[in-house]
Amino acid sequence: MKVHEYQAKSILSEFGIPVPRSGVASTPQEARQIAQDMGGDVVVKAQIHAGGRGLAGGVEVVGSPEEAESVAQGLLGRRLVTHQTGPEGAPVDRVLLEEPAKVSKEYYLAVIIDSGARCPVMMASEAGGMDIEKVAATSPEKILRANVDPVIGLQPFQCRGLAYGMNLPAELVRPAAALMANLYRLFEAKDCSLAEINPLAITEDGQLLALDAKLDFDDDALSRHSDIQQLRDTEQEDPLEVEARTFDIAYVKLDGDVGCMVNGAGLAMATMDSISMADAMPANFLDVGGGATEEQVAQAYRLLLTDPQVKRILVNVFGGILRCDVAARGIVAASQDTPSNLPVVVRMLGTNAEEGREILAQSGLGITLVSDLNEASAMIKRVAPTN
Repeated sequence: MKVHEYQAKSILSEFGIPVPRSGVASTPQEARQIAQDMGGDVVVKAQIHAGGRGLAGGVEVVGSPEEAESVAQGLLGRRLVTHQTGPEGAPVDRVLLEEPAKVSKEYYLAVIIDSGARCPVMMASEAGGMDIEKVAATSPEKILRANVDPVIGLQPFQCRGLAYGMNLPAELVRPAAALMANLYRLFEAKDCSLAEINPLAITEDGQLLALDAKLDFDDDALSRHSDIQQLRDTEQEDPLEVEARTFDIAYVKLDGDVGCMVNGAGLAMATMDSISMADAMPANFLDVGGGATEEQVAQAYRLLLTDPQVKRILVNVFGGILRCDVAARGIVAASQDTPSNLPVVVRMLGTNAEEGREILAQSGLGITLVSDLNEASAMIKRVAPTN
């Protein structure tokens, strides 16, 4: 789960990390009043769940309340398109107004989960304010890492080592180490998958300040954090993913045109590989789970039928706790509620596979039944759209 910058900075502040003085507006009039209260000179920042806002015109420095109102008027209610949003953009419902900071130097700081190292990692760089992936590709020596033992946590010597490695002024090594410790404390306490400050600035008066922040939270841990759940902005999320979550369906929107429905994450990955073998791309990751009900299967299948990007469908079910006949009845129910002419390929094996195949064969839906993934790949390739 992602949150907005203003929400992330509020949490950072709770953990003793300094952030600029700010206010959040949802109307141009509110923006004007906040700017007036802050003395007129402010930075107006569109709030969306994506980076690249500055290059897309989503960040403006203004010098008066009237100008703040005008900029907010131009941002609020529009969809901001950045290199991270795709061509559809993301809706701007709020703007963050911040006191400008006089910056002498910018750094990068983050805590992430490294699946390869199987532990959290504190990353730091003196190349802040830039795309960290670009820095890693062109100047990897500027990316410093400290693997954190999750049992004993981030150690003071690791923080000091990173601070010296970032070439911070000597007088800021101790404050920077304390800031790193606080960032890791936040990361651990809130079950984050990412806690990033970019840039972490040194101001002209020698203070550390988090000018931008990003927090991502582990969805599987949200049950422990009702306060974080309340920060969710579903307007920033894909509508199909939001709908899937209400039915406890694991669904992720992708860029292809082959809708796929599978029971089991490993089988889903194999199915997506089979789609790739057909010189195609999956439109989604969709795992209905091992114990899905007929209603959940029907709802999952409706997600595919209602996605305008989907041009063909591949269903791959290995019956276990979820019997194939239950899956088949869910597919038929969804097809009756949401008629479609999309070509559908279905592979069913396992518990009650014959019953499931018979239900689909007699449904009159024109579903193509196959016996293995090689056959499924060939059929998906055969029904590819011509335009």
